[in-house]
Amino acid sequence: MSENKNEKNNKTRENSKAGNDDAVKNSDNNKKEEEIKDLSLEEKLKISEDKLLRSLAEIENQRRRFEKEIKDAFEFGSFNFAKESLAILDNLQRAKEAIKNDDQLKMNKDLDRFLENIIIIEKDLVSIFEKNGIKKIDCQNSKFDPNIHQAMSEIEDEKAEAGTVLQEIQAGYMIGKRLLRPTLVSVSKKKTSENQENTEKKEEK
Repeated sequence: MSENKNEKNNKTRENSKAGNDDAVKNSDNNKKEEEIKDLSLEEKLKISEDKLLRSLAEIENQRRRFEKEIKDAFEFGSFNFAKESLAILDNLQRAKEAIKNDDQLKMNKDLDRFLENIIIIEKDLVSIFEKNGIKKIDCQNSKFDPNIHQAMSEIEDEKAEAGTVLQEIQAGYMIGKRLLRPTLVSVSKKKTSENQENTEKKEEK
């Protein structure tokens, strides 16, 4: 019984508090309405104008947020599609090289015509990529750049400056100003002396 009484008392207090809060809000609203009534027409217009400007600013902010979300979603979708589409071009180029290096196919008189068709398809695909802002990274004999290159191996070369791209293992691509896929490369390094090699081996042990 005492528990029920406590519950009733708590509910009564909560209802009383809620009623007091509503009364305070109504009182504040009434005060504001009275204050607005006492204002001149110009002051009322200024208040309305401020409210309108704030509403328009909020609507503009929401519009920009929605546009950015739509743009990000579109770019993310097209980025993934473009990245996966590169596999088609890779496979086409590998097939072309495999056919050219096949000793049995070299004897076929129709080989050149078949390769011409593959090259046409390859060019069409590259053209479609370029129209959509996807371009191959040109890196031959350029300085290694970790932002667009991924080093797979080092080649000793006394003629080339250390860190120069000597070989392209897999082509890299940009989509607009964004990296779509890094170029896999081999870079040059200076030939190490025997003393240096022995020192490095000792350090490894």
